[in-house]
Amino acid sequence: MLRSSRAGSRLLSTTTLQYKTIRNAATAQAEKREGDISDAFASLSGIQFKPLDPRFAELKQKLVAGKEEALHASWNRLLQSLQEEIPLIREQKSNVIPEIDFKDIDAASPEFRSEHKKRGVAVIRNVVPEQEALDLKQHLRDYIAANPHTKAFPPENPQVYELYWSPTQIKARSHPNLIKAQRFLMEFWHSKDPSALVSSSHPTIYADRLRMRLPEDARFALGPHVDGGSCERWEPNGYGKGGVYDDIWSGNWETYDPWESSGRLGVSSDLYQGVGACSMFRMFQGWLALSETGPFEGTLLVNPLLSRATAYFLLRPFFSPKNPIDVPQDSSEPFPDSYLDPSNWTLDLSSQNSWLQGATPGHGQELRHALHPHLDLPNSMVHMPRVKPGDYVSWHCDTIHAVDSVHAGKTDSSVLYIPSCPLSVGNAECLARQRSRFLEGTPSPDFGGGKGESEHVGRPGVEDVRKVDAEDGMRAFGLKAWDGSEPGLSQGQREVMERANKILGFA
Repeated sequence: MLRSSRAGSRLLSTTTLQYKTIRNAATAQAEKREGDISDAFASLSGIQFKPLDPRFAELKQKLVAGKEEALHASWNRLLQSLQEEIPLIREQKSNVIPEIDFKDIDAASPEFRSEHKKRGVAVIRNVVPEQEALDLKQHLRDYIAANPHTKAFPPENPQVYELYWSPTQIKARSHPNLIKAQRFLMEFWHSKDPSALVSSSHPTIYADRLRMRLPEDARFALGPHVDGGSCERWEPNGYGKGGVYDDIWSGNWETYDPWESSGRLGVSSDLYQGVGACSMFRMFQGWLALSETGPFEGTLLVNPLLSRATAYFLLRPFFSPKNPIDVPQDSSEPFPDSYLDPSNWTLDLSSQNSWLQGATPGHGQELRHALHPHLDLPNSMVHMPRVKPGDYVSWHCDTIHAVDSVHAGKTDSSVLYIPSCPLSVGNAECLARQRSRFLEGTPSPDFGGGKGESEHVGRPGVEDVRKVDAEDGMRAFGLKAWDGSEPGLSQGQREVMERANKILGFA
């Protein structure tokens, strides 16, 4: 029932889309239980961090076997590097975050590029005109007012809404400027395999939530964490499937490349069917600001140490202090130099315990000052600079990030979570499942079951996407075929487009 046979312009009717995406066994996935954002993180669910199943002790022992000396030397070099870098962050604070105006991204300076590669975070100013962003926020409020049964966290004073298909989100995700900004960011990634089936030049949509945080809120106090799974990062059938962190496990953290994409294509980041655990490959997390927000006003904090911080939280479970200090998990008190000194830390050689500090199956990876002392989180977590409506904030998928524990501002802190996802085979499969939920109005596949917005007044459809961007926007949503005849494509890009078109029902 294709309406056109020419590649790049093929569209499926709504009826056909519903049939193909709902009935196609190739894209079937068990529905997750209903939930909200608190289900995604142990700390928001009231779960304490503790030792895990004994099998994790065996897993850890296998990871270090035969590499003990190299790992210990690597750990010591890492601690020395953190001692040099963290004072710079403590001094510069938000100024360490690189910024660029949207109009300049076609000619980004070498300085911006260098800092972005090192830090993994950025602010792109004026991606959407300010008044347009403010109008989007008002339309969002109208949608919520028209649908008072919308789920949110916390239910008694909503801050994070279980909305995925509001008119505002549809318009923002498919906005041509936003898609161009995502393409600019993702092209910082590269692949060591020239034939890898991934294209960072072709963004795909990931339907995430939104935040409208109100002054004085202290419930949505999400501390330092990393998205994309937790235990999976150490497991051979998780991130181990792509060898993503092999350099770190071999004792060469300095050669670990956080910007290499081919190793991440086979990763399983959700082995435990966690509510809110992302099944797509997100190169960057990101949000579009709908309000002016600054430090301590309910905004984002990030750890701009990217490769060093990643190596640290991955290696931390293998090392123990010779002279431990008993402190509460929520402590933020500074540690004495003698405790942090490398000579006080030893690799557990005889046997590993089952601790993966901050990791809980089915939840995101969390970090705490008491569990990850050398990161000095109270000082190395810095606020994003003040943003205005229409600015886009992004951070690498491995970046440690958090939100203000208290919103001490005077106005709302509102953002749309819009990550940057490349075109890949796995992402196309996720896109097919997501497209079905879009048509039904039910929650995005990663975020639990339930009726969602299926009965919401004013919920948009395919034509609403087409009105915003009939080309890249429609393709990013999985509503139009990818054009494999586009000039300048690599063989890998052409092949992934062909595979994606089959998965999405266009071939």
